[in-house]
Amino acid sequence: MIQLQRLEGFYRVARAEGYARAVSSFPYPITQPGIHQQVKRLEAEVGVALFERVGKDRVVLTPEGRALYSHVAPFLEGLDSVVQSLRKGEVGGTLRIHASGHVLRHLLPAWLRRLQTKRPDIEVVLFESKVPAVDILRSGDTDLVVDHLPEVPDEAEAREVGRTYPFLVLPSHHPQAKSRRVRLESLRDDAFIAYSTDRHLRELQLGELARAGVRPKRLHAADSSETILGFVAAGLGYSLLASLLPGGPREAGVVSRPLPGVPSGCIHAAWRKSAAKSPLIQAALALAPKP
Repeated sequence: MIQLQRLEGFYRVARAEGYARAVSSFPYPITQPGIHQQVKRLEAEVGVALFERVGKDRVVLTPEGRALYSHVAPFLEGLDSVVQSLRKGEVGGTLRIHASGHVLRHLLPAWLRRLQTKRPDIEVVLFESKVPAVDILRSGDTDLVVDHLPEVPDEAEAREVGRTYPFLVLPSHHPQAKSRRVRLESLRDDAFIAYSTDRHLRELQLGELARAGVRPKRLHAADSSETILGFVAAGLGYSLLASLLPGGPREAGVVSRPLPGVPSGCIHAAWRKSAAKSPLIQAALALAPKP
């Protein structure tokens, strides 16, 4: 592995075209023999001469030296600005976010537009999760999870970024669809469409039915709220969904009715405690929605 100090010495000698002139360009004290040793050791490592002496105090790059310089110079010339950006928390890069389909559709677009406007140097990569991606967060394979979280793991921190409200969703041609207030008891003979993958949401749905004294005779299963709405629109049954939209889910062929007395839910953004100071995460959280 070539040492960075030797590459720096090579770079500064190439820029100054001489060892004596290169001394003053270093940001730390170094002697002319010290620089000469850096270059000689680098030449020994790469196995070729990098400079040709053309005068008493002047050297120029050999063809091999020019090839190496073309790779080294952009890195060293941009290093200081990158370090300054890191110190100021202004570094760009790729921010990975896992979120549910509902959050991706209704909460993240406005948030990410604000982030793109303020920090165009940050690229966001989105992944849809059928269940909260807590294990993916723990493993370090994502930066933020934005979803309903039954619990926040010990190694993570979270902030509320949205609030959901419970709704009954019916096919628009259902006999009860014109009623402003639909009692769940009146739907006991209808098929119910429940979450299949997310057990927590499924338990919340069936628990609310049980409180109303309803035990569905027929169950269909779907793995996302969007799929459930598609099933409802097709007339396959009714469902209970939490929605970020104040008026409830909006879908052709579906009627939404609020469920009074049922508490609202929270959408959290969660990140690993060990990554809390990441400038990418901090930039995103600074522009996060306030519920």
